[in-house]
Amino acid sequence: MKAFFDTNILVYTATSDARKQRAVDCLSRGGVVSVQVLNEFVHVARRKLRHDWPQIELALGLFRASLDDVLPVTLNTHTGAVSLSREHGLSFYDALIVAAAIEAGCDTLFSEDMQHGRSIGGLAIVNPFLESAP
Repeated sequence: MKAFFDTNILVYTATSDARKQRAVDCLSRGGVVSVQVLNEFVHVARRKLRHDWPQIELALGLFRASLDDVLPVTLNTHTGAVSLSREHGLSFYDALIVAAAIEAGCDTLFSEDMQHGRSIGGLAIVNPFLESAP
């Protein structure tokens, strides 16, 4: 399994939420994110969680060290996201994440926000916080 992580997985690792341990377990198995996911993490950590910059920078360093890769968002990613958004009814930013995961050759996208069990372009969406999830 090659996994891609949506932003919410990273966010839970930086909280005291009950889902934190499941998120940490997911990330510990390795996987991929895009720069978009890191950017969204910074936004949420700063504005919603009210973390200070040293906390955010520490978390980003830990993510980069534990992940297999951090991918750029390219013109191809953008073009793919436009198509995915149109064809599958995804929000554009969710479609960017799906497009990046597909480009990376991932077969699993861990996300709490997208439809668990849905498959798009060979990519299975899994909500790791459901009891039935791996």
